[in-house]
Amino acid sequence: MASMRYPATLVMERQAIASQMSSDAKLSSHQKSFGGPPGAVSLGHVIFEQYFRRRAEYQNESVKSYWSQQEQNLSPNCILSPQNTEDVSKAIKILSRYDTAGNSTTAACQFAIRGAGHSPWAGSANIDNGVTVDMRAIKAVKVNSSGKMVSIGAGARWSDVYRVLDTVGLGAAGGRIADVGVGGLITGGGMSYFAPKYGFVCDQVENFQVVLASGEVINANAVDNPDLWSALKGGSNNFGVVTRFDLRTFPQGKIWGGTIYNTIDTVPAQVEAFTSFNNATNYDTNAAMINTYGYSSRIGAWSVANLLVYTEHMTNPPVLRPFTDIKPQIASTMRLSNLSDITSEQVKNAPYGLRQLFITRTYGNDPQFLQSVFEIANETLTARFAKAPGLIYALAFQPLPSSITVHGARTASTPVSKNNTNINTAPNALGLSPSSGPQVLALQTIQWARSADDDAINSAARDIWKRADALAERMGMRRPWLYLNYAAQDQDPIASYGADSVERLKAASRKFDPRGLFQRNVPGGFKLFPGGGGIGEM
Repeated sequence: MASMRYPATLVMERQAIASQMSSDAKLSSHQKSFGGPPGAVSLGHVIFEQYFRRRAEYQNESVKSYWSQQEQNLSPNCILSPQNTEDVSKAIKILSRYDTAGNSTTAACQFAIRGAGHSPWAGSANIDNGVTVDMRAIKAVKVNSSGKMVSIGAGARWSDVYRVLDTVGLGAAGGRIADVGVGGLITGGGMSYFAPKYGFVCDQVENFQVVLASGEVINANAVDNPDLWSALKGGSNNFGVVTRFDLRTFPQGKIWGGTIYNTIDTVPAQVEAFTSFNNATNYDTNAAMINTYGYSSRIGAWSVANLLVYTEHMTNPPVLRPFTDIKPQIASTMRLSNLSDITSEQVKNAPYGLRQLFITRTYGNDPQFLQSVFEIANETLTARFAKAPGLIYALAFQPLPSSITVHGARTASTPVSKNNTNINTAPNALGLSPSSGPQVLALQTIQWARSADDDAINSAARDIWKRADALAERMGMRRPWLYLNYAAQDQDPIASYGADSVERLKAASRKFDPRGLFQRNVPGGFKLFPGGGGIGEM
């Protein structure tokens, strides 16, 4: 294997770390020398043995752990593997010395921040020729003494969370696929099986522990830094590195859930059942579902998959019978079980190591329109990429009723108290309003094997939405909002939150990251100031 590449900035980082370590009398005197170019130095503390990993070790442990092939194909110069919040603080202090907005004469050191590594597009949580901050070691899950809150390390997966909560009869709003990461899901908003009852996952966060660009560690909650607390509820990686989430919990027994597979000739019944479910006057907040139309190039055929969950101990509840009664069924996995089991089932539907695309829209709730969107997808796929090796195409519709959006829009209706003073909770950053009525969160997910098919698949997916958008305009079904966790790299979900929300996010960025480290030096994710421009304005 080729030797490691060390740009000048990384050599300087090592020198800076060594200097910092040697000046701290409390730190271990244990040292380890790292091979590299002339001038590379021994690092003075055992923590940093885990920080700067050799390229071979990184390839084996980290690269292949990314979900998408696009992320696996990137090659950072080194990886930082912090073990705790203090490590993250030290790392950010070093990395911030090479901020392009600072006075350093050295080149900027760009870096990426990863949790579970489940984002699909290249560069979202990994980087070429920079530094990747791998948070996976910070994954502790601890329920507090009252049983009303769980503290979760930012590198945890939802499987880690549910494994702990299931054993003590508790639940929490969280990811619907077990190996999705906690950090990315929450800071992007977060959909869950409990969304109709509790809102987006971010709405259930009591406190974020955050490392700022200065290395300072602060809390963001309803009392301390409430503007940052609100901004992190959908504002992604624009403000700092979140190292811990304190999330509300609730008593939870077994739930009824699984997937029912139907033949593709049931599409008319499917869209009627879906839109009626989404439009219910008295929405049953225990019910959640995803209606998916899937195609496999290996099989050469479409099928329908309804992921159904009822979060109480009830088999086949009336609210879900319009879906369970659709015939014919190909297969069903419906059962009473716990969150760990239900969310683990979905892992097999999202295999690692393939090329991946997410691209999203939001539309109005109309059965004729949704059936037409499926027909557009079918026509485009058949004509342009149906035979791509390893192709698994999915068009998914998810209900977005007012019972979900009302939680993030609340202010004075949900006070919290400190020292007998009521303090309003902050809304999330997503910009959704219950006054918009029921909407449909639409998503294309595409998996395929060969990079040679990238252009054909990417362009076809965008053309599907272009045709659907044109139809939506004619039918009055177009809605502006984009879910950040489903957005493609060339989409702008933050702009879809609306001007007021965007300005609050920018104000939080200027306040908590005044030099714009996370705008300029962290290229992954969706930025508030594209290209770093405008940070110092106003």
